[in-house]
Amino acid sequence: MVLTVLAMIDLVLVGSLIVMVMFSGYENFVSRIDGADTDQLGWLGKLDAGTLKLKVAASIVAISSIHLLRIFMEAQKVPNDKILWYVVLHLTFVISAVLLGVLDRLAFAAHREH
Repeated sequence: MVLTVLAMIDLVLVGSLIVMVMFSGYENFVSRIDGADTDQLGWLGKLDAGTLKLKVAASIVAISSIHLLRIFMEAQKVPNDKILWYVVLHLTFVISAVLLGVLDRLAFAAHREH
């Protein structure tokens, strides 16, 4: 049951990532979405390219974490060398996301405050 719940969480994260990229891409490159008549999403209109990049990186890390947890739940069936490679890959995603955040903060934080 735990593995089924993890799979569902994984699908929800991927789905929300796709929706976020679709709306942000449309709003950044095509046209502004006019949501004056309806309840507008809080993040809509506030996602620039840098913020979207960080959200995508954080979502990839979350998806990788869930996948790694699923691997650990079935650790007896998976060879140790494969588990090592899964951990290395996950740590690569984590380090990349942290470096993206640091670089974004150094380069563009002053521009977003205005």
